[in-house]
Order: sequence, then C-alpha cells, then structure tokens
Amino acid sequence: MEQVINTIGRRKTAVARIYMTPGSGKITVNNRDYKEYFPTGPLQFIVNQAFQIVDAEGKWDVKANLDGGGITGQAEALRMAIARALCENNAEDRPALKSKSLLMRDPRMVERKKPGQPKARKRFQFSKR
Repeated sequence: MEQVINTIGRRKTAVARIYMTPGSGKITVNNRDYKEYFPTGPLQFIVNQAFQIVDAEGKWDVKANLDGGGITGQAEALRMAIARALCENNAEDRPALKSKSLLMRDPRMVERKKPGQPKARKRFQFSKR
C-alpha cells in the first residue's frame, strides 16, 4: 500500500486539509491545479516554499481541500500543512522548516468590532459643538 500523509494547516480563518503521496509534484487544490487556483506568483511561491527548503520539489503529489478565509490565508494554511507533512515523513527536515517558522501557527486574527465605533479601532467623528 502507498504511504499517504494526512495533515492540517490553519491561518486566520482558512483551513487546509491535505493528503500527500509520493509522486511527480502535482499539487491539486479543490480539484483544480494550484497554478489555476492561486494565479499570482507570490502565492505560488508560498505554496512551494516548504518543498524548496527541503529540496523535495517534484517528489510529492498533494491533494488539498481548502476552506474559509481569503486567498492569502489559504495559501499560508496550505504551506503549513505541507511543512507538517514533510516533518511527518522525515524528522530531519524539521529544523530547516522550523527556522523559517513554517511550522508555527500564525496567531494573528482580525480584531473584533467594538460597539459605538464603526470598526475595531476607528471612531465616529468627534464634534465639540
């Protein structure tokens, strides 16, 4: 039986669930090619970053289910899931990925809106008279 590594990655409100198998480097996101799903260069770089760090480009096939958040959050969630899967496969890759902080869940979230204000920090115009 072929080895399948299943991991999860999160960023903001985006969740990436991936299934990684040894293969030819095909990355499928929500049944579409990742270059079609992430049309810009920087987002494609983010998705491939973990593979580039451990010199594993073209060695793994990734099937990803992305849900929630925006396009950047989804790309970064996918990057985290791939990094976790690479660590699960080979523990020696961990220090290299950790030094680039690809294994850390980014805790930054959107600040909530406060009552009596139009946004989280913006206030309505002050009128003295």
